[in-house]
Amino acid sequence: MADASLKNAPHSSPRPGLDKPDVEAAQDEDWSWAGPGLRRGRLRVRTLIAQRWIMVVGQTAAVLIAGLVLDLKVPYALCFSLIAMSAWLNVLIGLAFGGQRMAREVEATAQIAFDTLQLAGMLYLTGGIINPFSLLLIAPVTLAAATLPARFAAAIGVLAVAACVILAFFNLPLPYRPSAGPGPVPGGLTLMTIVLSRILGIAVTGAYAWQAATESARMELALNVTETVLAREQRLSALGALAAAAAHELGTPLATISVVAREMIRNAPDEQTREDAELMIGQAARCREILARLTEMPEAKDAVHERISLVQLVHEVIEPHMIHGIRVEAVVNGPPGDSAPDIWRRAEILHALTTIVENAVDFARAEVIVVARFDARAVVIEVRDDGPGFSPEILAKLGEPYVTSRPGAEGSRTGHIGMGLGFFIAKTLLERTGATVDFKNGRRGGAVVAARWPRSALEAPAIIGASEL
Repeated sequence: MADASLKNAPHSSPRPGLDKPDVEAAQDEDWSWAGPGLRRGRLRVRTLIAQRWIMVVGQTAAVLIAGLVLDLKVPYALCFSLIAMSAWLNVLIGLAFGGQRMAREVEATAQIAFDTLQLAGMLYLTGGIINPFSLLLIAPVTLAAATLPARFAAAIGVLAVAACVILAFFNLPLPYRPSAGPGPVPGGLTLMTIVLSRILGIAVTGAYAWQAATESARMELALNVTETVLAREQRLSALGALAAAAAHELGTPLATISVVAREMIRNAPDEQTREDAELMIGQAARCREILARLTEMPEAKDAVHERISLVQLVHEVIEPHMIHGIRVEAVVNGPPGDSAPDIWRRAEILHALTTIVENAVDFARAEVIVVARFDARAVVIEVRDDGPGFSPEILAKLGEPYVTSRPGAEGSRTGHIGMGLGFFIAKTLLERTGATVDFKNGRRGGAVVAARWPRSALEAPAIIGASEL
């Protein structure tokens, strides 16, 4: 067993929830999920044109089948006039704007509103709300809820509901066979039931589409932030490799400079030349010291520096948090007689575990313990603190983006303002390395976050000399 502890004076802090993002990109006010600037996926003009052509073809087919095949009395002239309006609108939009451009919010709203009114006009000519095709009023509301901001989607929903109510009282008769005459008019209760069912369908379907689109957009943004964090860690790792390579390449010319400077000292014709040569030797020695530190950086891309022992990993994870005023301890244990395995250095693991420890430090009362356990099959790393633990409402949603109950940096040891991305990013990065992440409250209080890997997913094979097996 190996252990290490970093101790400072105890300090306590309440724990409202796990929340530690530190990504500036997520703070763009256009992506503020709580504010009015929520930005949703936008529609291409060609998408609106395509769905309108589908409506044109579908309505044309319905009118022709009803009139020619079923022999129903259909007002052809009026119906085809409304259908032609949709077709001409498509032609004009296609010629004026092209299909590749993104539709502005107001423009998309206007086009969807036109489609809603055109469909309501078709229903007015063919029986009103009792026409089975009145169910199609749900379609434009669903499209608006999935692609437009709340105020525009709500406007389309109100328009569709108003159309349902108006069509219940104002409409031409349902198409009928001339020989049979008009069908019976449904009673008031039946008509009210039909109207309510249409309104309920519009409301429920629109709400489902809105919720699904919102969650999808939030998840997409959170994943983009995660990719940004990972890319930053990888760039830092690549920078370390470049520094190590530069140190190796510069070692020889610096040695040459030192040799030449010593020759200059021995053959110096005057004191000024001697002092200049001594200065060159001193500066070359300083450069070698700097380069020596660079070559010791573990980020260097070789068989030795790309690996790290489990003991070194937990030390590296807890070391940045020794300044925050609480006791931080790392413990590594495994089967008797077995030494801790060497694992591959992964930027994802280091960043994720550091984030989790940082959260624990933020909300612990006096102590944070990082426990690493290993055996022949698995490696487990747990982060425990003695704080109040996760609240039930936070615990039920941990692992999702934007889960936080902390309004700002007040009471936070590290001073980070939380947006609910920290745990999501950490969990996503760990899962990409093959870990299973679990979070719970400890039996004696405090929060526990555990990551478990198959040992084969982490362990670096043994090396002999400079060769890697």
